[in-house]
Amino acid sequence: MAVDHSDPWFRDTYGRALAALRQGDARGAEQPLRAIQTRYPGEANSLRVLGVALLTQGRRNEAIEALERACLNAPGFSHAFSDLGAAYQAERRFDDAEKALRRALSIDGTLCAAWRRLGDTLVELGRLTDSRDAFDRSVTTDPARQLFEQAAAALAHANPRRAESIFRSLLREDSNNVGALCGLAAISLSAGYPRDAERLLRHALTQSTHLPLIWRGLGQALLDAGRHAEAESAIRHALDVEPDSGASWVILGTICAHRLRGDAALEAFDRALALNPRQVGVLLSKGHVLKTLGRRHECEMVYRACLEMQPDFGEAYCSLADLKTYRFSDAEIAAMQKLVVTKGAADPASAQLHFALGRAFEQRGAYAESFSHYAAGNAARRRAATFDAAAFEHKSRRVAEVFNAQLLRAHGGGGCHDSAPIFIVGVPRSGSTLVEQILASHPFVAGTMELPNLVTIVRELDRVGGARDTYPESVTTLSAADLQALGERYIAETRDLRGGRERFIDKMPNNFSHVGLLELILPNATIIDVRRHPLDACFSAFKQYFAEGQSFSYDLEDLGRYYRAYLGLMDHWQAVLPGKVLCVQYEHLVRDTEVQVRRLLEHCRLPFDPACMRFYETRRSVRTASSEQVRQPIYDSGIGHWRHYTGQLGPLRQSLGSALERFVGLTTD
Repeated sequence: MAVDHSDPWFRDTYGRALAALRQGDARGAEQPLRAIQTRYPGEANSLRVLGVALLTQGRRNEAIEALERACLNAPGFSHAFSDLGAAYQAERRFDDAEKALRRALSIDGTLCAAWRRLGDTLVELGRLTDSRDAFDRSVTTDPARQLFEQAAAALAHANPRRAESIFRSLLREDSNNVGALCGLAAISLSAGYPRDAERLLRHALTQSTHLPLIWRGLGQALLDAGRHAEAESAIRHALDVEPDSGASWVILGTICAHRLRGDAALEAFDRALALNPRQVGVLLSKGHVLKTLGRRHECEMVYRACLEMQPDFGEAYCSLADLKTYRFSDAEIAAMQKLVVTKGAADPASAQLHFALGRAFEQRGAYAESFSHYAAGNAARRRAATFDAAAFEHKSRRVAEVFNAQLLRAHGGGGCHDSAPIFIVGVPRSGSTLVEQILASHPFVAGTMELPNLVTIVRELDRVGGARDTYPESVTTLSAADLQALGERYIAETRDLRGGRERFIDKMPNNFSHVGLLELILPNATIIDVRRHPLDACFSAFKQYFAEGQSFSYDLEDLGRYYRAYLGLMDHWQAVLPGKVLCVQYEHLVRDTEVQVRRLLEHCRLPFDPACMRFYETRRSVRTASSEQVRQPIYDSGIGHWRHYTGQLGPLRQSLGSALERFVGLTTD
């Protein structure tokens, strides 16, 4: 029967089917499509959409039958051949899929989805070079390419809202738009929500099994979530398909560095540099890996090579300063001073240069000039990343109120009972890396790094139901099963880092806020609070250029308020969980090392091992700013170092207030 496509009934029925399918209701779309087939048997458009609806429901054989009929009835129907190729793919009939997709593209070479499906099919057939060509064509033929370019430009100009608006508009038209899903995932990653990004990318994989763009994003998302083994698997899949992707090699290098496989990280960064030797950021990353491996001379050479490649690269100067024992020459100081003037305060590199100059003048005993540079660097950082001290204090009070003795008693005995984790908490620059190095010298303990896993869990609890600032109150809504699952998730995500050892260390210092949560989800975990005189700890943090995450350190008053909030929470944990947290005073550790090491090991339920006293001989990757210090015998020159800056630390003293009274005598006050 001839079909009258202007028939109001046909148009209305077909329109309802398309709307249902667009809303994800494949079963709801099926009924009107079958009604059309009853009235107009063999009508190709409705047959094709029926095939898509059946395929969406997983009814692959029925889908293939419908789509084959559509192609037979309309041999010039490119979209029907493309969808038939997808159905054949689902049935793993890849030779048939290739034929159908090439037929679709012979009819219309601009079908983006057909090119992408062909790329997936060719990967399955082992023809990776051909698959890359197909994936490239899927990008160049995408009808939304111009919009994607606009979104990319918006992201490049720090306008994620504009980019998000573009991506969401595309998804309203097609909820399976791969480019838009990947774009939203990138925005989620930049906002610090890797699990949201993963969800979007997993959905994108339902549309393209092997597209490198998806796997590259997934590798980054899993890395940010602290799931390093999965991240490596994802990025290696991307590289199998696209081995000449410098971006993927960089991600692999970063993953290997996080997995404490320094040699593999160096190899990956070298592969990226072989593809593009002018990537100064990648060269810098290589230098960082050499630093964590203790290969000091090579590290220094790489940082210098960065400056040869880009003489105004502030981060390279800052990285040299982070070596702590590196002494800048007069020429280097003059070059940095000139760059600071040339770049101006608004340039992000200026902050890094100021921190490096602060270190350079500190080494020369020019403390007033040194402080002026530290202050300028921190002021620049504070403009870029503000810290709301009042909000942090309020949050800390809420944490103490929620994690009260009653709540902790009510959940006693729950959670995941794995005793492997050892959490080292405190304020940054208080000696946590030293304690980690001592414990990681024990044959039963693996030293890892500042792990993001617990922070990621807290971030999710802080936006339950799409709301914001729901933590810590959201914890009270969790069931015993929920709490146990969170603990098991943490253990599963970090298991790969143990290296086969019974225990492992997570030294994210900011976890001091989450001791109550740890008691609920990992009640057998060990917790150590490393504490240092607040003037030394806070000023040491003030002198340190943190890449991210420590925005409280950019202002002396904020530092004092943060330290007081930290003390308040640690006092609370001691009151509601007596004996749970061992407080190790850095100054005591330095001056009476063996006694304190034995205390540490006893608290960790570990037998004494002499290797812990020779921690500086332990060869392992150390990824923090203290990596150079912990590779030498213990020293006390850092105690009371703040005294060189007594005249400049008035705002810090005033902010700390009475808290200073608790530390009298530690630095011979």
